[in-house]
Amino acid sequence: MVNGIRDGLSNSPSTFSRNVRIAATSVVRFADSMICLSATPNTKVLGYFQSSASRTKTGLTSCANFCALLIIEVGTQNTNHLNSRAMKLSELAAQTGARCEPRDADVEVSAAAGLSDAGSGHITFLANPRYTPQVGTTRASAIYLSDDAVLDRNDIAVLRAKDPYLAFTRALILFHPEPAFEPLVHSSAVAGPSATIGQGSFIGAYAVIGRNVKIGERARIHPHAIVYDDVRIGSDCVIHSGVAIREQTLIGDRVIIHNNAVIGCDGFGYAKDEERRWLKIPQTGRVVIEDDVEIGAGATIDRASVGQSRIGRGTKIDNLVQIGHSCTIGEYTLLCAQVGLAGSSRIGDRVILAGQAGVAGHNTIGDDAVITAKSATSHDVPPGKVISGIPGFDNRDWLRSTAAFRRLGEMQKTLRELEKKVAEIEKTDSQE
Repeated sequence: MVNGIRDGLSNSPSTFSRNVRIAATSVVRFADSMICLSATPNTKVLGYFQSSASRTKTGLTSCANFCALLIIEVGTQNTNHLNSRAMKLSELAAQTGARCEPRDADVEVSAAAGLSDAGSGHITFLANPRYTPQVGTTRASAIYLSDDAVLDRNDIAVLRAKDPYLAFTRALILFHPEPAFEPLVHSSAVAGPSATIGQGSFIGAYAVIGRNVKIGERARIHPHAIVYDDVRIGSDCVIHSGVAIREQTLIGDRVIIHNNAVIGCDGFGYAKDEERRWLKIPQTGRVVIEDDVEIGAGATIDRASVGQSRIGRGTKIDNLVQIGHSCTIGEYTLLCAQVGLAGSSRIGDRVILAGQAGVAGHNTIGDDAVITAKSATSHDVPPGKVISGIPGFDNRDWLRSTAAFRRLGEMQKTLRELEKKVAEIEKTDSQE
């Protein structure tokens, strides 16, 4: 039914040479199943599939039930970073906040990997003691260890760090820098006449930029992203494919928004009228996202009914997080996957909301608080508090409670035995 990539390349249309890369596919018109392709210079066709129906002279098919998948490479990114240069451990230690023994200073590494995946020329790390046995079997050439960690091998170089995980993260950044890209506004992108796009930016195929939009310098708007009217996007932002940024949203610098996130959709607000029907409350506010925020795939941030929903500087939001209207999130806060915030929640700075944690509307979570996974709170949480359970309460009390819960069957049996003994004693006392 489907021809392979090799066959597809050998029969590629003459209008697309093998040193031309497809920037995107255009619309597939299923009525007659004609496929149109848009190309840009310095791009390369990776291949395409087509049905086994007869081809036209262009190499495409006119079968009514045609299905096609074009494997594409978008943009003109430089992938030279995949071939990382080797670094001496003395240099790597200086750039990652670690210390290197003089005897290991000239050892060279060219990549970073986990304990079980690392090989010769790699550096790895140990942060969690549960993985200590893997240190004895890793094939890495070097390892990040904490200051007090003991190593029972002498065939592997050591970099000492206060936080091995942080040092390893910095090493990963060094070995895998962000790929360079060439400025481009694709011919199929649509921009309003009053939109302004900063110098050095990339606008991918079929991206839609609304009226009065302002995009900063070196921004990357990937294919099929949609930016509504009156949006402001700062410099060095990355907006991935499928993202929708609704009207009047303000986005700071160096913000990353992953695929299919929706920023600024209507909040869930309704008032019940005299006949007990739901009347939609106009959502007239906006979303404000400060600098250095990262938003995961499929996350949604609702606009405020009035005023603004605000995400503070440096906050990281995981996939599939829901943030209701008029919420305010402080700086450097972490929202893990499937967290849900009801409307008008106030989340402080450096808060951690673990996976599937929930916060009821109009509550305040203080700075440095932690709500553990699958927990929910319907009340304010003081700063620095760790909350667990449903409804959430102090984590230490929750740990004791769950430990007791596991022993309830045994405790019930003991209680019945005690009741029986008490009844026997009472019976004996009454007979005397």
